Amino acid sequence: MGKAKFDYRRYRVPDSGAFNLASIPCDDNQGLDEDYARKRLKKNLDDLQEFQERLYAEGKQSLLLVLQAMDTGGKDSTIRKIANDLNPQGCQVTGFKAPSHEELAHDFLWRVHDHAPPAGHIGIFNRSHYEDVLIVRVHQLATAALIEKRYRHINDFERMLHDHGTRIIKIMLHISQDYQLSRLRRRLERADKHWKFNPSDLKERKRWDEYMHAYEAMLNRCSTEYAPWYVIPAEKRWFRDVVISEILIDAFADMDPKYPPPGFDIKDYPPDSLV
Repeated sequence: MGKAKFDYRRYRVPDSGAFNLASIPCDDNQGLDEDYARKRLKKNLDDLQEFQERLYAEGKQSLLLVLQAMDTGGKDSTIRKIANDLNPQGCQVTGFKAPSHEELAHDFLWRVHDHAPPAGHIGIFNRSHYEDVLIVRVHQLATAALIEKRYRHINDFERMLHDHGTRIIKIMLHISQDYQLSRLRRRLERADKHWKFNPSDLKERKRWDEYMHAYEAMLNRCSTEYAPWYVIPAEKRWFRDVVISEILIDAFADMDPKYPPPGFDIKDYPPDSLV
């Protein structure tokens, strides 16, 4: 039997700006027992439903989960696992693709701010404003000087969201280049996955090292006390899921949303008096 305890805090990127991405093994599981992890995940997902109901009823706070990863990193499957049992009335998932002509006519945060979760809601970003310091940096679509400014803009933007009641959790799903290759091959081997295969992903693979440098710079510039980054080993999905669920549970416990008091005197309405 493996261990029945783990510590997600080892995956938190410190605020010091001295983080090395290679320090986190992509296939780490801390020796955790898989059966225990799956039971723990089920309990956490049940607890998330209760926290969501309290968050929605309270209507004062919100939570934003940001997911970033290389292609095949598991963003979609993470969202399915974490959000599958949440009430869609209070949970919004937003995927950020290449910006439209209208979006390019505005500042890079314009399209993102509109999708920030309102009070009482959970928001999940599948990719995010960080694309503008990742793919934009790798493909040199903006100057190095502007990229540096964008790190500050992002930190200021997230500080504003935090100051107005949004808890921000940012997750990089960490995979290796070899793991990505196995997932790309799987997409070609299975007819139901052909639609997910994009030949352009093969071109991006050739820039792997450039992307890792871009991710490392992003993590070091933009992991803050109010909006921390976590680099989560993602090659063992059962471990990935329980770690992320644990981070969310602890965040909600700290937020401690509460049901609002009734707007009437409960003593005036005894249940057995209703007809």
